[in-house]
Amino acid sequence: MISKLRIYITENKIPYKNLAIEEYLTLHTELGECILFLWQNRHTVVIGKNQNCWKECKVNYLEEDGGYLVRRLSGGGAVFHDLGNLNFTFCVRREDYDVARQLQVIIEAVRLLGMKAEKTGRNDITVDGKKFSGNAFYESGGFCYHHGTLLVDVNKEDMSKYLNVSKSKLQSKGVTSVRSRVANLTELNPDVTVPLLQEKLREAFGTVYGAEVETLSEDRLDWDAIEKAERRFSSWEWKYGQKIPFQYSMERRFEWGDIELQFDVDQGIVKSANAFSDGMEQALVAAIPEALQGCCYSEESLANALGRLEAQTETEQAMKKDICGLIRECI
Repeated sequence: MISKLRIYITENKIPYKNLAIEEYLTLHTELGECILFLWQNRHTVVIGKNQNCWKECKVNYLEEDGGYLVRRLSGGGAVFHDLGNLNFTFCVRREDYDVARQLQVIIEAVRLLGMKAEKTGRNDITVDGKKFSGNAFYESGGFCYHHGTLLVDVNKEDMSKYLNVSKSKLQSKGVTSVRSRVANLTELNPDVTVPLLQEKLREAFGTVYGAEVETLSEDRLDWDAIEKAERRFSSWEWKYGQKIPFQYSMERRFEWGDIELQFDVDQGIVKSANAFSDGMEQALVAAIPEALQGCCYSEESLANALGRLEAQTETEQAMKKDICGLIRECI
């Protein structure tokens, strides 16, 4: 049961350090505590843990313009951050993790700004059918976080410039472009600012959980550990991942998200494999390449290898079934 509420607002705008702070806070959350971390990144594209960065983002344009490419720990799709965007993270232990309650904090904060918000789809929050917040989730060793974006006054031209959004994804949302799908809160209430939204989030946090919100002390943070994690998040290996000279590729979009499989095959044996997805179940997707490595490049062998992966939820079971079906159709 949550009895301690902490809020931490950083002035840092460098994304790799913000991801490091987020990870540190998550892995050091106390029992019965919920930490709300508020942060901003400047000129950044953030991709999900298992996404293909070259497919999701115009990397060259972004980096030529002095932007940052970032790969987060959670699953889900690619998003654009600038200083018109406010990010939030709820850090809690597994036993205190409650997505509905956490989302209610966002919804209540927006209500305090005079707008009615609601959760829609897999992980979006909308006002009048327009998305202003996307959410993603992560768990490690009983420590969890739920984070997301809040579009206050984001440059949607830049959003369209750097993001590659698949036509199948847009069609599944019933829209024709990334800009038509999203809305800034300032379009709905011109008086909204990032500082005002931070203030309302703090107020809503205390209201929803029924407790006093305290500012998290800087003494809780180990900056040496955070700097080490920052170097990991900014490394080439973490950002870009393994790029194999694949010979075979298959992809499709399902209700739970999209999946792309790439195979490097030598004499009928899978030497290496990649799996890219915007699905929220990042652990299952991350396990696929190792499961397929060394298999015969055949329908039966690959499907059997995937079948042996552990699926703990109905969504993960559906993912395994759909991916096996894709393999059977493509080989």
